[in-house]
Amino acid sequence: MPSLPRFSPLIKSLSNTHLKMVITHYFPIFAIFFVISLLSTPASAHLYSGVEDTEGISNDWFPEILRVEAVARLTELGKVSDADGYLERTYLSPASIKAGNLIRGWMGEAGLRTWVDQMGNIHGRVEGMNASSRALLIGSHLDTVIDAGMFDGTLGIISAISAVKVLNVNGQLGKLKRPVEVIAFSDEEGVRFQSTFLGSAALAGVLSVSALQIQDKSGVTLQNVLNENYIEISEESFFQLKYNPESVWGYIEVHIEQGPVLESVGLPLGVVKGIAGQSRLKVTVRGSQGHAGTVPMSMRQDPMAAAAELIVLLESLCKHPDDFLSYDGHCKGITVESLVGSLVCTVGEISCWPSASNVIPGETTFTVDIRAMDDMGREAVIYELSNRIHQICDRRAVSCSIEPKHNANAVACDSGLSSQLKSAAYTAMKRIAGEVSNDVPVLMSGAGHDAMAMSHLTKVGMLFVRCRGGISHSPAEHVLDDDVWAAGLALLSFLETQL
Repeated sequence: MPSLPRFSPLIKSLSNTHLKMVITHYFPIFAIFFVISLLSTPASAHLYSGVEDTEGISNDWFPEILRVEAVARLTELGKVSDADGYLERTYLSPASIKAGNLIRGWMGEAGLRTWVDQMGNIHGRVEGMNASSRALLIGSHLDTVIDAGMFDGTLGIISAISAVKVLNVNGQLGKLKRPVEVIAFSDEEGVRFQSTFLGSAALAGVLSVSALQIQDKSGVTLQNVLNENYIEISEESFFQLKYNPESVWGYIEVHIEQGPVLESVGLPLGVVKGIAGQSRLKVTVRGSQGHAGTVPMSMRQDPMAAAAELIVLLESLCKHPDDFLSYDGHCKGITVESLVGSLVCTVGEISCWPSASNVIPGETTFTVDIRAMDDMGREAVIYELSNRIHQICDRRAVSCSIEPKHNANAVACDSGLSSQLKSAAYTAMKRIAGEVSNDVPVLMSGAGHDAMAMSHLTKVGMLFVRCRGGISHSPAEHVLDDDVWAAGLALLSFLETQL
């Protein structure tokens, strides 16, 4: 059903006499449309005139696409899960394939040419007016953690598709001055193979071909999973996944903040200036397996007890790095103070063998996730942690090994892209609220994102979206409908600069 603003071109073309006749004749219809418009408009939104600006780009804010439809699609994707009762969608799982098919269909509906690459990434592209120009890439990930929220990753994908769809509806999509490509990355969380950014790292050219042989917990290799999903990949074709840096203009990503800052300042959007570096380790402690009732405490070589001490050590080191690190030797030149505010360490997974209540374990394994804004400081923490782990294991007469699983340096977002995104965010908030008294916040990200991998390919920029309570990686994760709208409007405003 058309809204009032869409009658404006007709009304402008009529004389005053004819205009009076049209209004008199169609007044009941106008009244009905007006009432429906009021009823369907959210309380926090405003009515807009729908007039066109000086460049001829429509200022209709398209809530039916950027808000209503976007929220419905996020909700639909939030129900696509491999588990009953909670959201779980890992790399190339059945739910991941189903979600990818939905996303690909929505990309096609928005006017994009679509395909799936050999790592399972979903692509949608429009060439614009000059197919040979360097392309703008917009992306985020479709995979989730276990017991996830429905906005992490997918908000960035859906917001991008919605913004492109608005341009298509407006007849502006083909007028873009450069190609625009929306990418739904197949793996960012790294849950299945414990190796993050599989999808984006392959396109950026920083994923080793040896990754094809990494195994999940069932012993299935990455290459096996691809083949099972009818994706044929060889070492030769693997290298063809990498994008030519000369063909890419830049990469931008919209993502929930996963923190409380935007909510605390009362604004829906913020610009990211950088992403913390991160390292993931797998620590394995081996001892002497035995009967829980017959081995004296003084004679035990218990890897579980040793692992417990190591985990407490990690917590102490990361809470008080200045008590552990010094300015000489390996740590020379390190600003320890910079770690105090940004260093975070987590043990998110622990397991033992044979895992029985009446058996002293023979082996215990746990993961370590270390993040900091200062790369040298993060490396110093890993160095100190490794030394102390071996000391504790020697004292307890158990063996230990530390296996690096992932390493990514901190990333600084491009100042030019950040400035454009900041302007786009301001425009979006002003369109919705009518006026904005505060400046768009500039934030650091403690969470990793596909932008980290893509930074090896091109300049990157990120926009954060407010989430309730700063909660993420949880079913309690929530984004207001109007904030989904704001994200889509910001991307639309950014894309309008590419016309």
